[in-house]
Amino acid sequence: MVTISAPDRIAILPGIACESDSIETVPLSEERSFGFWQQDIPQEYGSLGAEEIIERIRAARERLGQRCIVLGHHYQREDIIQFADVKGDSFKLALWAAEHDEAQYIVFCGVHFMAEAADILSAPHQQVVLPNMAAGCSMADMADPEDVYACWEELEQAGIAEETVPITYMNSAASLKAFVGEHGGVVCTSSNAPKVLEWAFAQKRRALFFPDQHLGRNTGIKLGISLQEMPLWDYTRPFGSLGGMSDADLERGRVLLWKGHCSVHQRFTVDQIRSAHERGAKVVVHPECRMETVQEADCDGSTEFIVRTVTDSPPGSVWGVGTEINLVSRLAKENPDKTVFCLDPVVCPCSTMYRVHPAYLCWVIESLAEGRVVNQVVVPDDEKRWAKVALDRMLEIV
Repeated sequence: MVTISAPDRIAILPGIACESDSIETVPLSEERSFGFWQQDIPQEYGSLGAEEIIERIRAARERLGQRCIVLGHHYQREDIIQFADVKGDSFKLALWAAEHDEAQYIVFCGVHFMAEAADILSAPHQQVVLPNMAAGCSMADMADPEDVYACWEELEQAGIAEETVPITYMNSAASLKAFVGEHGGVVCTSSNAPKVLEWAFAQKRRALFFPDQHLGRNTGIKLGISLQEMPLWDYTRPFGSLGGMSDADLERGRVLLWKGHCSVHQRFTVDQIRSAHERGAKVVVHPECRMETVQEADCDGSTEFIVRTVTDSPPGSVWGVGTEINLVSRLAKENPDKTVFCLDPVVCPCSTMYRVHPAYLCWVIESLAEGRVVNQVVVPDDEKRWAKVALDRMLEIV
């Protein structure tokens, strides 16, 4: 076991704090997430204190120099972000890494699909490392590739596939990015989803949107698509049931939504927003939130949009924010002239993102400094080729 003192209490306002706000205990054992195993890391890391971990990471980074870059997703904790060369959302970080091909090693402090995206876009000589292979994404897990392939087969049998453009959200496996690339589809992010959906409608009559139903639904509403035209494909239904849809659902459907969601963003509610409004706050939420939450908020957008909205607002502004607590906490600290708080009164972080613990970062960085690559994320060449087609299509659209 390794214990590390959190550098800061995860709190924005009195009464808004994570249940465990001072000491964290993390097992250095085999974990599984997103279909990948995390091997045991050397037991020596279990006895390291916070200061020693920090010192050893910095020393290893000095030895590596420009051969190694560290990327930190917005949702990472502060004791990981302090080592990041750049922080941002998943696609921004993957693009940034690809533009810095002087680095041999890309250490992605995020989750598995993000590291895959970096491997897809990076140069052949670059190696992508994920500190903890068990850092996955519950939303991405809800779109198991075999389930998506089965869905497409049913659409083919129903004569619907040829009129449908598959769209996968960035939060998905590389194999699904490859699938949409090979089938005339495209990848989207939370910021460009409207443009991508418009592009899809210019190609064909309807779109299959996965894995996040809420981003798909909220995007469709912004484009004037009715709820009746956005039926939900329930991947838990047996093969041959059309995901619980009727023939009429399929016929009138413009956006076939996949039954997936982000557990963190489901925590934000209309009542929380109304409470924030009573306190004189404006509210910004992520479009992965439920439809009624997004409609009640003053504005919604990607993590980068949320950062810009709060940062560019006038001094004295008050903001209630509906997204992961580490980003909200960081915004509060970086904007001391404003009041920034999380909408959810029980604000614990994304559990899978939190698996990127400083002890794991220390292990992979020191291994690289010693000439050993551990936890490398490698997308097979055939998947990489088609996934890049889907990503390139997205870049052409936006």
